[in-house]
Order: sequence, then C-alpha cells, then structure tokens
Amino acid sequence: MRAYLFALVLSQVALPALAETIAPGEAKTHAGENLTVEGIVSEVHHAASGKMIFLDIGGRYPNQQFTAVIFQDDFSKFPKVDSLEGKAVDVTGTIKVYKGRPEIVLHDPAQIKAK
Repeated sequence: MRAYLFALVLSQVALPALAETIAPGEAKTHAGENLTVEGIVSEVHHAASGKMIFLDIGGRYPNQQFTAVIFQDDFSKFPKVDSLEGKAVDVTGTIKVYKGRPEIVLHDPAQIKAK
C-alpha cells in the first residue's frame, strides 16, 4: 500500500521540462524555440566596442554555426567566460536569428554549462 501511495504522489509531482538538445548547425531552423545547443566553443571574442562578448560555436567568426551573446550589463555574471574557449558547452535559451545567424542571448550563468 505504501509503495502504491508513493507512486501516486510521484505521478502528481510536476517536473521541470528539459530543453531538447540540438547541434549548432540545426539552430537556425529552430528560431523562436527554447532549446539547448551543444557544441565546442571555437572562439570567445570581446567586441571592440566593449559592449558584447561572443562565444562562437561550430567554427570561428564569420563561419560559426551558432553564437552565444553576452551583453555588457551581464558581463559580471560570467567572470570566467574566456576559459570556455575550446570546451564543449550546452547553451540553453530561446534561439533568435540576427543578421541571418542563430544565437542565444545569455542573461544567467545557468544558461551555459561546460561539459
């Protein structure tokens, strides 16, 4: 009886939905969707303007397949971002297409996980 009640309680617990994982080359066809993009950070680039940091995944700019973008207001949340170059990462968020290229804007460190 206890096992049945335990199973019944577990069946009623709402679990958070996990974002589907895709490759960088697939991201462009998933604009507007909340997904996880998994790949190798080919380059971490600080914009000359000082207003953005780009994590190019699946190749180096201008041939990258996907980019994770951090804007200046959120820099302090990502103090070790440069250490991600060359590492496999999962980037989660809503995919947008900017100037023909897929990206996810990072606002929270939980959106990116080194593997």
